Amino acid sequence: MPDTTPPLGFATNGLVRHTSEHGDAALARHAGDPRALTALFAGDTPLLRRDGDALGALHPQPVLDGIATTVQVYLGTLDGRPVLATAAPADALDALAARPGVEPHDLRGLATRGLVPEREIGLLAQARSLVSWHLRHGFCANCGAPTRQSASGYRRDCDACGAQHFPRTDPVVIMLITRGDRCLLGRQARFPTGNYSCLAGFIEPGETVEDAVRRETFEEAGVRVGAVSYALSQPWPFPSSLMLGCVGEALCDALTIDHAELEDARWFSRDEVRLMLADAHPEALRVPPPVAIAHHLVRLFVA
Repeated sequence: MPDTTPPLGFATNGLVRHTSEHGDAALARHAGDPRALTALFAGDTPLLRRDGDALGALHPQPVLDGIATTVQVYLGTLDGRPVLATAAPADALDALAARPGVEPHDLRGLATRGLVPEREIGLLAQARSLVSWHLRHGFCANCGAPTRQSASGYRRDCDACGAQHFPRTDPVVIMLITRGDRCLLGRQARFPTGNYSCLAGFIEPGETVEDAVRRETFEEAGVRVGAVSYALSQPWPFPSSLMLGCVGEALCDALTIDHAELEDARWFSRDEVRLMLADAHPEALRVPPPVAIAHHLVRLFVA
């Protein structure tokens, strides 16, 4: 990517993860370190630290004084300091937000508006994905018994049947389909008026990335795709996806739109897309903002 490309949302993470340290003792050791920092959540809503005009993702440990926590995970280190993710119950949001220097924020908005340091936004994505996983996986999928957190928050164990459960990441293909000097973009009914984006869909079991690109494009737009190449990826913590950005070459340009999936899909010339990026399209059409991987795929096409 050129140096002038805006940062991709949630893709920059300053943490050293220390995965080999995810034994049960690591969390207790680092949680007791007075230098430790924590990403704080009420349920899965992030609570930022306000210091004057600046916002940060991480709080010093005293922010946890008097808080009943439901989840705590050891994430790694940042500049040599241990970093945890800590969640309080969702109904503690108002009480926590009333504390000096603590502000709740929407995670999508944080990335879109650049409110926290760039290297902390990926850290927040990592923390929220893990917190959300713990909040949603309190019972064993094998036998239905309650599970308990282990491995410093990177596993849940079932004492009833011995099953071990690990955090999941759901792979999603998002693709810019090109044919000559044009690219294919679509919109769903829920999109803001005038917004067009790349087609996307979850990878199915036993499916390659390339075949997922071809299948989703044909299902949604009726276009057959030949060669597929990988471009870039993006963590997407809603709750825990990995967006795999690809470029595919269309074998035809006739469209058969599945209107259950898309409100519209169109071929756009490179010049049109350049105008959309500049918010200068004569029909007031736009592409997603830089927080989204689709924006960066479109920029690659224009470049």
